This record gives sequence, C-alpha cells and structure tokens, in this order.
Amino acid sequence: MSEPTDRIRKTTLLKAPLERVWQAVSDARQFGAWFGAAFDGPFVPGTRLSGRIVPTQVEADVAKMQEPHSGKKFEIVVEKIEPMRLLSFRWHPYAVDEKDYSSEPMTLVEFELAPAPGGTQLTITESGFERVRLERRAEAFTSNQQGWEHQMRLVAKYLAGPG
Repeated sequence: MSEPTDRIRKTTLLKAPLERVWQAVSDARQFGAWFGAAFDGPFVPGTRLSGRIVPTQVEADVAKMQEPHSGKKFEIVVEKIEPMRLLSFRWHPYAVDEKDYSSEPMTLVEFELAPAPGGTQLTITESGFERVRLERRAEAFTSNQQGWEHQMRLVAKYLAGPG
C-alpha cells in the first residue's frame, strides 16, 4: 500500500508527562523554542498569528538548516485547542519564498496528545496537500515530511532538558 500524498502523519513516544508535553506544544513561546519560531502572541482559537523563523536552540544541525530562512515571516491561524489533547492550526506549507501566499489554501496541522506507558504519545498530522497548487505540492509535501521528522526529534530533546 502506498503512502498517501495528502497527509503527513508522525507519531512518537515522548518520555515526559502529559502536562509537560501539553505546555511545550500549546504555549507559543515554548513551541517556538523547540520549533524554531517566534510568534507575535499566544495560541488562542480563531487567532491569526505572525511568526518568524528563528533557528532552534535545541539542536545545532537543525538550526544550521533553518539559518538561511532566519527572519522569514509566516502566518498561522489557530484552529482548535482542547487542553491536554489537541492543538491545531492552519498555515501555508513550505512558504519560504518572499511572496504573498494569502490567496493559496492552507494545510491543517494537528498535534494530538495521549497518555502512554512511559510518557506521552504525540501524533503530528498535516493534511490538505491536495489543495496546494500543483507546481508547489510535491516540494511542499517532501519538505514538510522531512521537517516534521526533525520537529519530532526537537520536541523530544526540548522535553529532555530542564523544564
């Protein structure tokens, strides 16, 4: 069975309590620290936030990959917050060129948490790639698929540090 090309799904077991993982995912400052972004406000459902790329402090290799994009702005729209369970937002995937993406459809990114033996299961799903313009779709999908692999590692390292 082939992998779907509309949806990226990554799951990992984080060796941290649910409450700590929830804070790392739902607090815009903590999220930005491991993700590599600075936001202009807190995550609140229905809020449109501006973010800018600031290389992560969690892992030097990923920070080096983010460095060429440092300072680039992007936008998210916070969709849902269900405490201790779900944070979702929409954004323009792989929006790294200096252009206006506002007329393009956004993908949906969901962070789902569940208690698990030894910690917390985190599942990140990004869906809606079939709506991305054909000339951007494959590159956006491939880039974000690799990006979410890095982000899973970054959040785990962030949670392993002093909390």
